[in-house]
Amino acid sequence: MTLTVHLSYFLVLLAAGQGRDSLLKWPLPAETSLQKPLSGLEYARRLDIFAHNLAQAQRLQEEDLGTAEFGETPFSDLTEEEFVQLYGHQRAPERIPHMVKKARSRKWGGPVPPSCDWRKAKNIISSIKNQENCGCCWAMAAADNIEALWHIKHNQFVEVSVQELLDCDRCGNGCQGGFVWDAYMTVLNNSGLASKKDYPFQGRPSPRGCLAKKYKKVAWIQDFTMLKSNEQGMVRVDTVIAGYLATHGPITVTINMKLLQGYQKGVIKATHTNCDPQHVDHSVLLVGFGRDKEGIQSGTVSSQAHKPRRWVPYWILKNSWGAEWGEKGYFRLYRGNNGCGITKYPITAHVDHPVKKSPISCPP
Repeated sequence: MTLTVHLSYFLVLLAAGQGRDSLLKWPLPAETSLQKPLSGLEYARRLDIFAHNLAQAQRLQEEDLGTAEFGETPFSDLTEEEFVQLYGHQRAPERIPHMVKKARSRKWGGPVPPSCDWRKAKNIISSIKNQENCGCCWAMAAADNIEALWHIKHNQFVEVSVQELLDCDRCGNGCQGGFVWDAYMTVLNNSGLASKKDYPFQGRPSPRGCLAKKYKKVAWIQDFTMLKSNEQGMVRVDTVIAGYLATHGPITVTINMKLLQGYQKGVIKATHTNCDPQHVDHSVLLVGFGRDKEGIQSGTVSSQAHKPRRWVPYWILKNSWGAEWGEKGYFRLYRGNNGCGITKYPITAHVDHPVKKSPISCPP
């Protein structure tokens, strides 16, 4: 059912003076984010929130943000504050920890290709994860990064344990949020990660605490790096990111998640007004980039049939909200304007087997 039909239904009821009692008969999204039965008053409150979010989705649609379509999603019954609390993490700090290395631009052996999509390579990108009601996007993004890079480097498909990152993390707050560098520090401290099969995700920290020593490790990292532009600013950071992505593999990025609550499909072209690039609170995996011809948005509130078609460059990002969300678990963000802060914290691990170092003795 389209967004326009939903809004029209609400407006007709309100105009007729039927109010909240009649709205109680209207169904919330088939899969709501709230995993508990709702009382009559709470159900009515959720319907108010639902109507507000659909109206907000319509406003976004009318702003013509690229080719993106906004409307009803499994998160349409949540307030913006609840959505951020459940599915993001705390706002990233302005200054990153000193242990994060910074890799500046380098020659990539040629120009950046016009497109790149690591999903098309066999067994590089693991299946879409679902963080459920656990604010562990930071751990899932880091795990996705390690899994992809491990196969690229060693031609071995692995799925690592997100649960280990939650149970053994010393810097983050488990399901209450963290940052990708917290996950990488946990991997380094634990000398690797166990497999997802051995140490499966539970959707919450285990009451038994960290069980890292109980399971065999299947992947390791040596360190991790944040990509930045060169000292003279001659190479833009988004070009650095695209070049590294195309030649080395997927990387993690942290973005402002505000526009994702009502996102359905298409390329989001955010502005700094409706998606503050400094307020980043959700970590995802960047898996590719490309460009597409802008066309008519079928089934949306505002389809501009006479608008000139133009190329729309975009990033391809893997989310952690299940395969039913967005474009089969993925979304696309306009490339070239630092939309939603995507270039703020591009961080990637350097994977490899542990290095066996010879014991060092003090000279006599």
